[in-house]
Amino acid sequence: MTTGRPGERAGASSRPGLRGREAEVERLRALVEEVRDGEGGAVALLLGEPGIGKTALLREAVSLARARGFLVSHGHAEELHELAPLASLASGLLHGDPPLLAAADFADLAGHHDQRIWLVERLAQLIEERSAGTPVLIAVDDVQWADPLSRFALGVLPARLLSSPVLWLLTGREDPELHGRGPRPAVLPLRPLSGTALAELAHDVLGGDVPDRVGRLLEGTGGNPFLAAEALAGVAASGPDGPEPPERLVLGVRGRLAGLRPDTLHFLRIGSVLGRAFSLADAAALCGRPASALGAEVDEALAAALLHDDGERLLFRHDLLRQAVYADLAPSVRRALHREAASRLVAAGRSSADAVPHLLKSAEPGDTEAIGLLGAAAEDVGAALPDLAADLAVRALELVPPRDPLAYEAGERAVVALTRAGRYTRARDTGDALLARRPPLDVFARLQSVLGDALWHLDDVHELTRRSTAALAAVTDPAVRARLLARQALARSRGDDLAAARETGERALAEAERAGDREARVLALWGLGEIALNAGDCAAALAHHTALSVFDAAFLPEEAVALLHADDFDAVRRLLRTAGDAPQRPAMLIWAQGTLDLGRGRLDDADAAFATAERLEADLRVPGNLVNLRVNRALLALLRGDRAAAGEHLDVVRAAVADRPNTGNHATHRYAEAVVADADGDHAAAAAHLRSVQRDHPFLRWRLLRPHLAQAVRIALRGGDRELAGDLAAQAAAHALRNPAVPTARGTAAHAAGLLDGDPELLERAVHVLGTGPRPLLLAAATADLGRALLASGDTAAATPALTGAHELYARTGADAEAERVRTDLERAAGRPRRRTGRPRPRTDRGWEALTASERKVARLIAAGHTNRSAAETLVVSPHTVNTHLASIFRKLGVRSRVHLARIVLAEDDAGPAPGG
Repeated sequence: MTTGRPGERAGASSRPGLRGREAEVERLRALVEEVRDGEGGAVALLLGEPGIGKTALLREAVSLARARGFLVSHGHAEELHELAPLASLASGLLHGDPPLLAAADFADLAGHHDQRIWLVERLAQLIEERSAGTPVLIAVDDVQWADPLSRFALGVLPARLLSSPVLWLLTGREDPELHGRGPRPAVLPLRPLSGTALAELAHDVLGGDVPDRVGRLLEGTGGNPFLAAEALAGVAASGPDGPEPPERLVLGVRGRLAGLRPDTLHFLRIGSVLGRAFSLADAAALCGRPASALGAEVDEALAAALLHDDGERLLFRHDLLRQAVYADLAPSVRRALHREAASRLVAAGRSSADAVPHLLKSAEPGDTEAIGLLGAAAEDVGAALPDLAADLAVRALELVPPRDPLAYEAGERAVVALTRAGRYTRARDTGDALLARRPPLDVFARLQSVLGDALWHLDDVHELTRRSTAALAAVTDPAVRARLLARQALARSRGDDLAAARETGERALAEAERAGDREARVLALWGLGEIALNAGDCAAALAHHTALSVFDAAFLPEEAVALLHADDFDAVRRLLRTAGDAPQRPAMLIWAQGTLDLGRGRLDDADAAFATAERLEADLRVPGNLVNLRVNRALLALLRGDRAAAGEHLDVVRAAVADRPNTGNHATHRYAEAVVADADGDHAAAAAHLRSVQRDHPFLRWRLLRPHLAQAVRIALRGGDRELAGDLAAQAAAHALRNPAVPTARGTAAHAAGLLDGDPELLERAVHVLGTGPRPLLLAAATADLGRALLASGDTAAATPALTGAHELYARTGADAEAERVRTDLERAAGRPRRRTGRPRPRTDRGWEALTASERKVARLIAAGHTNRSAAETLVVSPHTVNTHLASIFRKLGVRSRVHLARIVLAEDDAGPAPGG
């Protein structure tokens, strides 16, 4: 706010258009300079009512940034563009001077708009590369109207580009809540102007002293700068003694419109229906006149300063002007004009993205054209914008009269869209409402088929089995029959009779191939793969999942998981390398990468991959794998000796299981509880948790837990439950017989039997077999148990090299807690008194020493000038994982930018290794 006499400048920024906004301008200037000077990325939100001055401040920030060498993207979201993917961001990215993005780059992005995570990562790479030598400002005005894909990108990109010199400046009427995990935004709420600022504004416009009557007029604006400027413009035009508002000025703009010719007023009203920005051709079509005949109307609107012509479109000079014109239309007239606009746009060959926003404001029940267009639009945007697609499909269904047969087609589309958006309960309820109408048998079968996805995601496999069985009795369409059989097989993969499930899946596959139905074939292959994995038949699982991923690349993660169970880690690495740029299901691909890293004993990389997969699932709001991710991270933390971190992960697991209590979550959760209880010395509780793991199925049924079977035997023995340990060892032996070509299966069976019987020969065999496999942690565990068994038998000479080898393996992988336990055994073997060292000292959480080995590699690459993408290529990991490492690096080092990071890396490298390090 300014002080002093009207007309005096309170500061360099106190000038017309910015009176009373000096503090905000200074804050924006500071942000621009911080980003320019290498302080990292930043986000600013300018919030306030229409006309309060957000756009003026945004333009000032753009000027400040350009003057300081920034590349600028200045975009504007528009109210009727919610179906145009990325339109709000693209409006600025492609039109700068120079543009931030080349047209060819954007065309590449647009070609993958249906894969949100891939698109945002690619967009981040492009912006990161452009900002490598030049700071960037990305401004979006009126973000409250941003299309859903732009909103998604704006919610993710600031965190992804935290270390790059990128300033995000967004204006909106309220907090858009896009910031997520990114930098804390600088929120600048714009308040009404003070009396002093209004007086200065009046002096700017009128000069000299401000008459009292003008002062009273300005008080009526409520401190809104736009309304005050409009009032002052009216005073300047008609003199201070002119009539009082609203006849002269408006504040609702009616006075301004009153002097227009009726044709011009009609033209403006048509334009207000089309949006703040509209084409003359669209307005002409809606007016029912040729564009060439509207010249006088356009000229009068321009002369009245109501419209602006940017060379391509006509724009209302301010949205308040458009809203005033729009509000002057009777509601029924508005509705009719929107409906007519939609029809004319469709007739002119425009896309559903142009027509559907008008339909949402105008369609009445029974409007079959609107129902069809809304349904088609839902399918068009389904992959990129699943939530919007669900809303459109539901709206289409709501327009169908209750007894109209079209309800079943629209309803099926709504069930599919709701399921894809993750609204499983709503999808089930929508389908059940349609089934309650007693549809024809073939429709009944189709509805039950599409409801199968929602029931699967709701973990209601009993209901899925019941419904698919009932629908099979009614179905006549061969394709729908094949889909129902496949869903039945998938449901039965969770049951006890896997032989019957496999038979159902094979029948479904055969019928799918006869019917030539792609969806049925995908479902059947998926079900057969799940059945084989649950049965522990690794070869069959790999065959089915490989066929499935060849048929549909979205199932590459399933093929990777099948390869991991078959111990073919080299093939997994090749598969993940070729899938690195694949846009489908990135969270699941990174889950597979993390599982591979864990199997290879790369604990730091595995933990980063699991954290990355969780972040991506959170971005997409589909946290389906959260329990497995956090259980693995808890087990990793215990290997490292970080009991506190394990407890934090376990707390998340407990909450997730309470929210989604399916059998798989129960098993993995209880196993994690068992390992933590065992580590805490409560062996009886640990064994009890382990027994609970087998409440629904044998331990080996839970694929995530198979590599931990020998540890489970050890926990059972410590808890005094030899029967449980024997059951687990028998499961391991059966699994080995099914998978003779898998070293992990055979080695684990020998390891479990050796622990059960305390047999050094079996343990030695386990070491030999596991040594031919790819899992160093399992080899280390078997080697340590062999050493302990030899030590217990009195063979110290043979025990020492075994324990030494186990210690080296554990230390190499970073499993500090296990390495410490083995070191204690080595001291006992050497006859030295046991030192009471307690648990391994946890790593410090701040400074260079807190960085993991993987984080130091990333830090050095980034400090050397690598982008996230090039660093990822060097390390053969995902750019998403590099971003996770960077976020951890910045937190531990207390820095915000690559510049700061480079200084620290240089200082550390100059200092060299510590003595003895």
